[in-house]
Amino acid sequence: MERLWTKSFILMIMGLLFLFVAFYMLYPTLPLFIKQMGGNESQVGLAMGAFMLSSVIFRPFIGGLLDKFGRRPFIVSGLILFAVAMYMYNWIGGIVILMGLRILHGMSWAVSTTSVITAVTDLIPSARRGEGLGWTGMALTLAMAIGPMFGLWVTQNLSYHSLFLFAVILTAAALSLTFGAKMTFKPQASAKRIEIFEKSVLPVTASVFLLFISYGGITSYVPLLADSIEANSGTFFMVYAATLVLSRPISGKLSDRYGETFVIIPGLVMTISALIVLSFSTNLFGLIISAIMYGLGFGSAEPSLQATTIRLASPGRTGVATASFSTATDLGIGLGAIILGWVSQYTSYQVLFIVSAVSVTLSLLMFTFFVKRLLNKKAISPVNASSLPANTD
Repeated sequence: MERLWTKSFILMIMGLLFLFVAFYMLYPTLPLFIKQMGGNESQVGLAMGAFMLSSVIFRPFIGGLLDKFGRRPFIVSGLILFAVAMYMYNWIGGIVILMGLRILHGMSWAVSTTSVITAVTDLIPSARRGEGLGWTGMALTLAMAIGPMFGLWVTQNLSYHSLFLFAVILTAAALSLTFGAKMTFKPQASAKRIEIFEKSVLPVTASVFLLFISYGGITSYVPLLADSIEANSGTFFMVYAATLVLSRPISGKLSDRYGETFVIIPGLVMTISALIVLSFSTNLFGLIISAIMYGLGFGSAEPSLQATTIRLASPGRTGVATASFSTATDLGIGLGAIILGWVSQYTSYQVLFIVSAVSVTLSLLMFTFFVKRLLNKKAISPVNASSLPANTD
């Protein structure tokens, strides 16, 4: 069996971890920063939305450029631009300028994350794709746990200037680590045009979008639900993160051994069940049970869906496929938070999480009736597992 834990893979995973810690440091602290500047709740939402919209717009173009010109130029330029954008927060003096910076920052996020994640995917042997993406997802989970806590600690004990400086240092460290990794992908220099969308992965990205609507609801409204029942939402996210860390390597190996369908369908069913349990939770015990179930279900389905996206992509189109997957996740989280916000405003948190469960049910149906058929066709095709270059590191 081909090696997964090569020097290049380890360096790129560490770089990805540092980049996402820098990003998540800003996640809980930027709203406080905007409020300190004199902004209101609607301006906080606009600043968050400007970042997401910019990222969604630029990702498809970045994917096509990655496949035409290679990974390294965009890793370097994306990380440098991300670091510059982080440091520029020190000089923001008004909301209008902040919105412009958020658009620039979203563009840098699209370039850096799409290029780094695509490069990591290149390094994973096709026979161990599920396992490799599971470990990649674990790095992102650790960043999600470390980043917000570290960011809040810095702002409470030091300053916002220190926060932005630490983010720059982490991004610079990520860039330094990537220089030690080999890029195995060979650019398609002869390609006449840049592709911005991979049609073959449309069904799976639709399934991903519907799944991540529920994730947008989890991240945005579990704290509000917990507050309404006088429970600590931090416990939910701590249990959820711990379950992800434990489950993802196992589910990745099962995906490689038995196929993505073996993991995704039970994972989506578990996710639906977790959201139903959450909708009826009235105390901390209910939150903990739903956190475990959501961690097992979502944590198993998400990396396997990413592996499915890569498997279904045409040869040499890994960058576009990765960008399509990331765009689906961004849209799902962003639109999910907005749509479910309307639901909660006019109904209740119980209805909100039931609607989230319905969205994941639609994701399950999309996968079962469309994506599964494509995977079966791919399995009997004479050309398989050719969308990724061989690991030569």
